[in-house]
Amino acid sequence: MSGRPHPFADLIDLAVLPDGKGGSTATLVAEHKHMNPHGVVHGAVIYALADTGMGAALYPTLDAGQACATIEIKISYFRPVSGGEIQCATQIDNKGRSIAHLTSRIEQGGKLVALATGSFAILAAPPGAV
Repeated sequence: MSGRPHPFADLIDLAVLPDGKGGSTATLVAEHKHMNPHGVVHGAVIYALADTGMGAALYPTLDAGQACATIEIKISYFRPVSGGEIQCATQIDNKGRSIAHLTSRIEQGGKLVALATGSFAILAAPPGAV
């Protein structure tokens, strides 16, 4: 997101690209390891696209010495995904001094899979953070 390693994204093979202007694109190719027992992508994987995409969109807009943390995310799921590439486009809706609100659209093949809105705290980076 800000040039730092992202071990969780690496674990699930999630690629994320911030645009540097308050947006990001996250993608993931759904494989067997991403599935729930019903053979469709687990909801937590879809959620991870939104949460990671939101952080990636917000981080480049922060001042030096600031970090952000998820306060809450509401997600609505509209259709199952059984495999293939999933895309998540995120934009900042509003950014104040201490709270930012963002929206993520998760799609596959141009069809809306899920829609998420989230609030993130803007705070001082923890000591020792890169």
